[in-house]
Amino acid sequence: QVQLQESGGGLVQPGGSMTLSCVESGSIFRTNTMGWYRRAPEKQRELVATMTSSGRSNYADSVKGRFFISRDNAKKTVYLQMNSLKPEDTAVYYCTLETPLQNTYWGQGTQVTVSS
Repeated sequence: QVQLQESGGGLVQPGGSMTLSCVESGSIFRTNTMGWYRRAPEKQRELVATMTSSGRSNYADSVKGRFFISRDNAKKTVYLQMNSLKPEDTAVYYCTLETPLQNTYWGQGTQVTVSS
């Protein structure tokens, strides 16, 4: 059974940085595409960033140049480094895993609040 556990959320001031982590268990991690999505209050869920098993990354336009996704296959962990945070980045952030057979799994989410 695939399980994803996010950590690292919390409160940060505008302009600050924060790193989210997501540890996976139950799959062949290195073969999967890992990603981060977010849902802001009263908005639809949106893609933040993804990284394929080969290391190719993709970002939402709203976070390009500020957020960076990375993965450590040995630790079965994916990270999201978030810099220059803005109030509009406030959301629940979800870790995702997509298998080569295109089965998608979601973590429970971690709250990120950007506020002074």
